[in-house]
Amino acid sequence: MSAEGLERQTRNYLSNNVPQIQQHGGNFEGRSIDESEGTATVAIGGACSGCGIAPMTMKAIEQRLPESVDGIEAVEVVRSGGPRAAVMPSKTDDMEEMDEYEDYSPPF
Repeated sequence: MSAEGLERQTRNYLSNNVPQIQQHGGNFEGRSIDESEGTATVAIGGACSGCGIAPMTMKAIEQRLPESVDGIEAVEVVRSGGPRAAVMPSKTDDMEEMDEYEDYSPPF
């Protein structure tokens, strides 16, 4: 499958399976897809950074996207920069380090 096809499948997966991102004022983009390596980088931004479950959403995407899109073996979720930048990145960084989020599996 082409990188374009993987990118489209990645966007479709996020739109259909994690609609909370856009419904709550966040946004996402497929930053890079490497077909030969089977890797994807997804950037989330907007309101995601101030959201209490942002770290859980990031982990869920990293775990579930490879299970759902053939050709994707590994996913890294990063915060968007520029006009889509996270509003409160330091809060998200702190939350990523909290033990409470280590084993949580969000219901999406």
